[in-house]
Amino acid sequence: MPEVRIKIDSPAPQRYDIKIDNGLIGDLGSLVKSVAPAKSCGIISDNKVAPHYLAAAESSLQQSGFSVVTHVFPAGEENKNLPTVSAALDIFLNARLERSSPIIALGGGVVGDLAGLVAAMLLRGVPLVQVPTSLLAMVDSSIGGKAGVDHAMGKNLIGAFLQPRLVVSDVGVLKTLPEIELRCGLAECIKHGVIKSRDLFDFISANLENINQHDFAALSELITLSVRVKAAIVMEDPFEQGPRALLNLGHTFGHALETVSGYTGLRHGEAVALGMIAAGRLALARKLIAKEDVEKIRSLIVAAGLPVRVPSLDVNTAFDAMHSDKKVRDGRLRFVLPVTIGEAQIVSGVPESQIKDALKFLT
Repeated sequence: MPEVRIKIDSPAPQRYDIKIDNGLIGDLGSLVKSVAPAKSCGIISDNKVAPHYLAAAESSLQQSGFSVVTHVFPAGEENKNLPTVSAALDIFLNARLERSSPIIALGGGVVGDLAGLVAAMLLRGVPLVQVPTSLLAMVDSSIGGKAGVDHAMGKNLIGAFLQPRLVVSDVGVLKTLPEIELRCGLAECIKHGVIKSRDLFDFISANLENINQHDFAALSELITLSVRVKAAIVMEDPFEQGPRALLNLGHTFGHALETVSGYTGLRHGEAVALGMIAAGRLALARKLIAKEDVEKIRSLIVAAGLPVRVPSLDVNTAFDAMHSDKKVRDGRLRFVLPVTIGEAQIVSGVPESQIKDALKFLT
């Protein structure tokens, strides 16, 4: 499959390409130089990704004339916080990076979110290049310019918008991706299908075995179809003022589940899958969707190996955590609810009893 190039062209401050192909990390230096010519650059990665791909990334960047400064932090959502941001800023400031020096996010969603915030803060803003190494990051968090870290009160409550100069998705790196992380990425792909693309949803259903076997053609098509959904929404609404909120299907429930778990034991993709189950249940209770479609969504989530139950969930604690969600407006929770497979809508003013019933359905 030839390289796929998807252009983000919107009123956002930056217009950029998303490149999807095999072996792109080997060309990283020339790709970065084409969008952010500078003498120096910074790399942010974590200690799970770095042993696999950091040396190749550094070598390519050095061959293109960059002086490379690297910060590697311990992997995990529990480290997506302000102390980790501060540590990275210390390293890059001490190395005297300049405003033209790009920050390169080499890793999954945690790395990409954190590196985006570092780039937004460093010297009041430096170029950002996303090099996602997980399926979830390739189809979701690397695209659209949202950056942030977690707070004890909730997920992603501290952040900024900073569009990347470039997204480099090397499909070949997925061969080292743990199976659980592949499943987590599938959760976001399923979400994209439910909100905007019946074709994507049907493609996942028909090609799940090949996707799970890391088939390059299947993964490339999966990423391309999913990225096109997100790119179209981001171009329409770069700063999440309207329709971009549709991308939050499953997230109001899911972020609360992550918060009450202390960001350990429940991965983001798993939380999104559980959130989609709860959102489907809520949509059914509000007579927005046919039971048949809810069952199809649930069946694909199960087939993808994602969870549909949290037996130990405290419903009241989870409900309280939902009110710290950054999508709350005028004290009212907003939900993205499926209407059919390929269409969703934003709903507010939902009774507490219906929300708690949807949470109870997960137990």
